[in-house]
Amino acid sequence: MSDRSVQITGKILYLTEDRALLERQLQGQRITREEAGKLIDNISTDEITPGWVCYYYDETLARFSLIGLRGNVIKKDALKNGGFSVIVSGRSKGCGSSRETAPYSELKAGVRLVIAESIEKIYGQNAQNIGLLTSTDFSLIPRIEAGEAIPIAEFTRGLDPISRQIVEHGGLFEYNRRRMSGDIEPPVVETAARPMTLCEKIIARHAIRDAKTGRLGVTAVQPGDALFVRTDIRFSHEYVTPMADSLFRSGFGEAAKVAEPESVFTFRDHLTFLDQVMPEQHRQMGLLEQADSLKTVQEGFSGRQGVKLYGEVARGGKTVGSEGISHNKVLEELALPGYLVAGTDSHTCMAGALGCFAFGVGSTDMANAWYTRDVRVKVPETVRFVLHGALRPGVCAKDVMLHILSLEHFKTGRGIGQVLEFTGPGVKALPLDERATLTNMAVEAGSFTGIIEADDVVLDYLVAMRGISREQAAQGVLRADPDAQYADSYDIDLSAVPVMVATPGDPRNGVPLATLAERVKIDIAYGGSCTGGKKADMDMYASVLAEALAEGRGVAEGVKLFIQFGSQHIRAYAEERGYVDLFHRAGAEVLDPSCGACIRAGPGVSSSPTDVTVSAINRNFPGRSGPGQVYLASPLVVAASAVAGYLVAPKAPSKAHP
Repeated sequence: MSDRSVQITGKILYLTEDRALLERQLQGQRITREEAGKLIDNISTDEITPGWVCYYYDETLARFSLIGLRGNVIKKDALKNGGFSVIVSGRSKGCGSSRETAPYSELKAGVRLVIAESIEKIYGQNAQNIGLLTSTDFSLIPRIEAGEAIPIAEFTRGLDPISRQIVEHGGLFEYNRRRMSGDIEPPVVETAARPMTLCEKIIARHAIRDAKTGRLGVTAVQPGDALFVRTDIRFSHEYVTPMADSLFRSGFGEAAKVAEPESVFTFRDHLTFLDQVMPEQHRQMGLLEQADSLKTVQEGFSGRQGVKLYGEVARGGKTVGSEGISHNKVLEELALPGYLVAGTDSHTCMAGALGCFAFGVGSTDMANAWYTRDVRVKVPETVRFVLHGALRPGVCAKDVMLHILSLEHFKTGRGIGQVLEFTGPGVKALPLDERATLTNMAVEAGSFTGIIEADDVVLDYLVAMRGISREQAAQGVLRADPDAQYADSYDIDLSAVPVMVATPGDPRNGVPLATLAERVKIDIAYGGSCTGGKKADMDMYASVLAEALAEGRGVAEGVKLFIQFGSQHIRAYAEERGYVDLFHRAGAEVLDPSCGACIRAGPGVSSSPTDVTVSAINRNFPGRSGPGQVYLASPLVVAASAVAGYLVAPKAPSKAHP
């Protein structure tokens, strides 16, 4: 099969920054690579299939592919009806959410090959799983234009053996059918004993040594090794569960059962408040009913398969929100140090704060994992960040992460697919919630995941939260070897990290707030999401707002401040401390748990391109939280800016006295 060739006919669509050229291509004009000029970088999955498009999970997605691309040049059916078989763009294609709907929409619109200067890890793996070819080799373009049949080996060069075989077989389902029948044997990892990083140790412990007997564990792994690993936790949310369920049943039969359902979880956490913000245009398209169907399908799957569903919460006979955002609940109730966690969301990496190897996967990967309990992994390189010193007043982990993301290492795409391991005395001094901000946002660098070794802070948290013994909490703890090998290592002096913001368009646009040339007036301040809705974040919002109230001030006129909890447990924490009353008195709107405005699905979204938002969420790709401009910032900056009416650094925070 490796000697077959692919004949790619049809037109090439260059996603160029020149809007007029892009429009002319959509109207039928062919252009050359040279004529295309500068190609668009950092095209996120939010732009390929915006959140509302993901209410669909079948071939309807093809009609809306790339409809969210900046400039709104690509309209409904434009890609599908354009006769394009190749899409070409710049750096970092497919950054952002793990939604498999993005490459799936391109494939079903007739695209057979995506070429980009660099391709993000999850997007690339999702493309492999569904049979969409990808490449970073621009020399293929003239060969395709000349009508040459391209050997499949051109699209597997540099891939690990498992990924290569998946591409050769046209996708993950066909590969797994052959694997389970014994026609294909995954490569055996024979890496000799060597010093290992934390992630490498977890992978080695979970490596499937013998699929027939279920025997786990290998002596060692090293970057580049390809293998299947056994998961401890698999979870999905309502955006993805229906598509994965459909793939699961079509791939393994209507009677197929989830293996070990007690380790599988589903979450209603994304679209809980959608009805409050859905535009009238989308309502007229029937999208509210389509979105509601995702909840119904997920409930049906969970019931049939006997898996735990974290659903909605009612208060006073009325639904008020979700039990919690998946990532917050994984920290609170599910993951333990040393676990391997796979979830259908790119921010699954947040669980790395507990010392887990946690990462996002797409619908096809999850559908297969439900059946086999395993996922494929190519052992990634690890970059170490050694944090030392102490944060200055008014600076927190969000500033540290925005500073790290602004490094050339990530802006140039070098971080794609790497693990970010945070260590050093500066990390040990951080509370768990602040560590979770670091691991949560590792994916904004295009990285595989983020991870921090479990220590007494983690064990104390688990004992208090779960009511388990310290011995049970510590059972899976692993530590990196002192002489482990890292792809790069950076020393971060926390005392030198300033108050940061990421300017609109990309989380990697971090700059010191003090360097902004002009005062930036804001319309919306949003404190919430998995990143900004934790207990420590509530402490920060409260510290700023309590001081403002003591000075006779509150939320500035013309500004809307939203504070949203990451889970009902976090809401209870805020209520116990009087924060909820404090937030109301300051003029904030308090919201029950949901992903909400972070994914344009709840209060706090912008409604106009002229709206300016300062947000504690993790990403600000175009269109993700509405048509307006989004600045990313810490909870302290969000609250201080809400009071001032413009982007401003906080005063040295004091403890809240509601």
